Formats: sequence, structure tokens, C-alpha cells
Amino acid sequence: MRVFLLLFCTLAFAQQSAQDRRDQPKLEYISGMLDDLQHTWDNELPRMAKIKYHHAKLVLFRNKFPSACGSARTAIGPFYCPGDEKVYLDLSFFDELKQRFGVPGNFAQAYVIAHEIGHHVQKLLGIEAKVQQMRQRNPRDANQLSVRLELQADCYAGIWAHYTKVRGKIQDRDVNSAMEAAAAVGDDRLQRDSHGSVHPESFTHGSSAQRQQWFRTGLAAGRIEACDTFR
Repeated sequence: MRVFLLLFCTLAFAQQSAQDRRDQPKLEYISGMLDDLQHTWDNELPRMAKIKYHHAKLVLFRNKFPSACGSARTAIGPFYCPGDEKVYLDLSFFDELKQRFGVPGNFAQAYVIAHEIGHHVQKLLGIEAKVQQMRQRNPRDANQLSVRLELQADCYAGIWAHYTKVRGKIQDRDVNSAMEAAAAVGDDRLQRDSHGSVHPESFTHGSSAQRQQWFRTGLAAGRIEACDTFR
């Protein structure tokens, strides 16, 4: 098990394995992107919602790693844990995104992390806690509520992309890469690839089209109020 905790510091390893050296460029890109992502929310969350933003942490690992929400494992995929305000991401997920789904490019990786930081924004806004209460009151609605929460995180990822594009840091090809990543992790595509059939009643993240739609909504609007997936 190897783990790298990114805290906006220079990435360095006293004893680097061959895999560590291969991972180094990826880690440096992720560190810079995460810094830009969180500083965007530093500026925009107080302006939009009158709430101070504080940084989440990103834990990158391979194989498995403990979290306040249980063990982070390759099979689970990336997730945000509200209990410790950390994003857990197995680096092999990016390999799978490229090799299994044919979605290469740095901005596809950026979309994944921006989505998870979107969950951190939801916690700061109190949305995550409200959804948990709604799930407890209405367990039968748990999947539908999960889909709405995930689509809103996609929309928040789009907000970050909006301001990144305004600053001239990304181009249309980068946006297209993010859209391809959103389609690749849609529930319908994952179910079709795994089982050969699609069961919308069991969706937890939304279809490919929905995920693309809400990312595009955040990108176009650049405003939190445009991301109300619960209406």
C-alpha cells in the first residue's frame, strides 16, 4: 500500500520506487490542479453563498487505504468522505479511465477531482446533511436522492470549469475531455458494460446524458443557484 497526501506542498519522496517515479508527473499535475480548484472556491463560495470555503484534502493511494467512511479500495472508485473532509482516489482509476473507457487527458482527471470537491462544497452548504436526513426519513428514495446529489456535484465541477475557462486556462478540447469522462462514468454505461442491461431504478449517480447535462449547466452558468438538482 502506498499513499500520498496532498497538502499543497512540493511532492517529494525520500525513497522512490519505479512506480513512484512513473506517478510523479501525474501527482504534480493533480497538485497544481487541486490548488487551482480550491482557490477558485476560496473566491467564489463567499461571493455566491456568503459562506467561507476551507480546503478539503486529497488522499491518493493504490490498492486500499482507511478513511473515516470505511476502507477506500480500488473497486469503490473515487469518493468524498464528509467525516474527515477528504477525497480518496486510487491512482489506478485514471489508468482505467484511459484504458477501459478510452478517455485520456489531464482534464478528464481534473473533472473527476472537481466532482469530488463538489461534494465538499455540498457539505459546507449544508446540503449533504439535509440529504442524509431525507434518506433516513424516506429510505425508498435513497437512490433518487443519491442521483440528485451526484448530479449537483457534476454541476459544481462545471462551475469550476467555467471560471477556469474565463481565466483562459482551458480550451474547448479540455471541456470535451471532461464531457467524455462524465459519459464514461454514467450509471447506464457502467451497467451496460458490466451486465449488458440497464436498470434506471438502481442508478446512484445518474445516466451519462444527465451527468454531461449538469456539468454543462455549471460550465455555462458559473452560479450555484443554477445547480439546483433537487427542484
